[in-house]
Amino acid sequence: MLTREELEAREAQTLAPYAQRSAESRGREHPEPEHPYRPRYARDRDRIIHSAAFRRLEYKTQVFANHEGDHYRTRLTHTLEVAQIARSVARALALNEDLAEALALAHDIGHGPFGHSGEAELARAMKDFGGFDHNTHGRRVVELLEQRYPGFPGLNLTWEVREGFLKHVTRYDRPLAPKPPAAGGPEAAEPSPSLEAQIVNAADEVAYDNHDLDDGLRSGMLHEEELAGLALWRRAGARRAAAYPGPLEPRLARTQTVRFLIDLMVTGIVAETERRIAAAGVGSAAAVRRRPTPLVGLPSDLAAEKTELEAYLLEHFYFHPLLRRKMEAAQRLLGELFAAYLADPRKMPEEHQRRFQDAAGEAGAAGAEAARACRQVVCDYVAGMTDRYALEEHRRLRGDRGPAELLR
Repeated sequence: MLTREELEAREAQTLAPYAQRSAESRGREHPEPEHPYRPRYARDRDRIIHSAAFRRLEYKTQVFANHEGDHYRTRLTHTLEVAQIARSVARALALNEDLAEALALAHDIGHGPFGHSGEAELARAMKDFGGFDHNTHGRRVVELLEQRYPGFPGLNLTWEVREGFLKHVTRYDRPLAPKPPAAGGPEAAEPSPSLEAQIVNAADEVAYDNHDLDDGLRSGMLHEEELAGLALWRRAGARRAAAYPGPLEPRLARTQTVRFLIDLMVTGIVAETERRIAAAGVGSAAAVRRRPTPLVGLPSDLAAEKTELEAYLLEHFYFHPLLRRKMEAAQRLLGELFAAYLADPRKMPEEHQRRFQDAAGEAGAAGAEAARACRQVVCDYVAGMTDRYALEEHRRLRGDRGPAELLR
């Protein structure tokens, strides 16, 4: 059996000089012995997989709610696709696969029910009380809300994984600025995260662009004849036709075109990132973090075609009338749940009732801090819900289906 020290020594021999090595981790907030044969980031990955918040992703919306079809992506299957792409890119670039996988598996753990529409409603409810953002909430989940260990709150993940929450940036993810660092803290001079975290940012975009395209076509909301006007779809279609020159059954033609689309993007990311690393001359993970802009990305031609594809999805899919109607219903449902718990915290489970009472007591009987602390408890509870549980809770509190009817 190889020990953790031996596995981490192997990293020093096999990983690129600019990769994040486990042995160079800045450690955990709460000191504890490391595992005898699992490197630090592998242990982080395993803790994320075994968390309750990770399991709940199965019943949280990606675009379509879980009950709308067995083959549409959920927040969990999206997360697994991101992890697969991130591992592939990390391996090709000789980066730390364990760290990339841990970051990918954790990146959406702070999402509430009903996807971005649910997040928008939680942000509205918390607008004057600190706001809500699923990236910063994800860090709150792993640092405070998960309760699995007697010695500390949260999962006690390494600094590098927790850093990923605050520096996860994609077209649809703009995390709140992190808290000001302590005097002399490393974050002050480090505008960029590790290359592994940058890979997850890119893999997230590749995954949702392609699986949302696939789900949109499957649902009938998108149409292939319209996609023919997009340069990236034509490029992937040409590769599919070259690989399979004969006629294909329509479903296979669609899935193979999406497959080649993913391959185009992933291959482009690997090649362009290698070029940028060489041009920048970075020789360590610390040098990567000091860079003002990301080193992971697509070449300019593919990036422009990807932007065209995303603009099409935004107009024709994400804002499709059927989805907008469901999003508006989801927001009404969550807004009513939030208001009901805030007005009567006894409607929440005992654990959250105690937290609500403690928050009010610690902050005083009145004032802005009391209001913020109490709202945060309600927000934590609602954000942790799955779509299914939110629907059940709403029906229990109202006694009828209300806006939930539109989500069935």
